[in-house]
Amino acid sequence: MKLRILTKKTLLFSIMIIAIVAGCAFQKPDYLTMISADELNRIMQNESIVLIDVHIPEQQHIKGTNLFIPYNEVERYQDKLPADKNTALYLYCEGGPMGNAAARSLYELGYRNLYNLEGGAKAWRQAGLAFE
Repeated sequence: MKLRILTKKTLLFSIMIIAIVAGCAFQKPDYLTMISADELNRIMQNESIVLIDVHIPEQQHIKGTNLFIPYNEVERYQDKLPADKNTALYLYCEGGPMGNAAARSLYELGYRNLYNLEGGAKAWRQAGLAFE
């Protein structure tokens, strides 16, 4: 009986540790800034930006999108990216996760000014903003 209780406690403790570690893996990385649809729209009205759709399969693009680069093929499209690695790159997908993955690849390539549209194209659509 005592052994069975110890095993259950050990199992519960192990599950808690795994959950904590897994939760940390899904936190927003320090090198990425999340941006709302309204904020991105305001920036686009006031300055020229590099807006990249990274969603696969390709979707209807937000009006003003400069590039389509599949999130899992960023390295293949390096020649399309700005040479200046401090250029702000604004990313989006349909909901957000592919933008996070693309940001990781871009960071590994040396880009340091990365933004991801929080909620992706869905949030843009919900805000009533334009598509191409």
